[in-house]
Amino acid sequence: MDEMKLPDNVPESEAATKKTRSEIYDWLRCIVTAILVCVLIFIFAARIVGVVGSSMLPTLHEGDRIITSNLFYKPKQGDIVVFRKESFDERSLVKRVIATEFQTVRIDFEQGIVYVDGEALEEDYVNAPTLRPLDFKGEITVPEGCVFVMGDNRNESTDSRSEFLGCVDTRYIIGRGYIVFLPLRDFKFLGRPDYE
Repeated sequence: MDEMKLPDNVPESEAATKKTRSEIYDWLRCIVTAILVCVLIFIFAARIVGVVGSSMLPTLHEGDRIITSNLFYKPKQGDIVVFRKESFDERSLVKRVIATEFQTVRIDFEQGIVYVDGEALEEDYVNAPTLRPLDFKGEITVPEGCVFVMGDNRNESTDSRSEFLGCVDTRYIIGRGYIVFLPLRDFKFLGRPDYE
């Protein structure tokens, strides 16, 4: 911070007091600015969401805190998303996007393999093969403006296989999960699997 130039006739104690006040004012201004920037970021760009339940094991655990954002976001296959569908649950839900609009999902429950547009997904992130059909029958083409989501803990997840949740309208998506930042021992970036 710049030092203040004081007139020669100002006593030393008064000069020290003015300098201290100036430094305090500068620090307060910096702190208030930092708080405002953080508030604006978390209002418009990012949110912190707590994970509830075990449907995303082993990727996410109960109590994990993740940073999400929907700024300029369009859902893509493999993303971990946070959404709310109040007709299903009042809490925010965390699932993985398996297919986007107009893609076709078919699941072989005997082999535990998920197919999107006829291609088997390589799902090294799942807890176990997909053996539980819930209400899912045959195959489905994801409607326009929707995504098909599933938990990584496939046999313990209620997701788009259930008629109660079904395909999720993208307007319900709060954002994509980017970082697990709490607990610190589990800090990691939530990347998208390479389906290419």
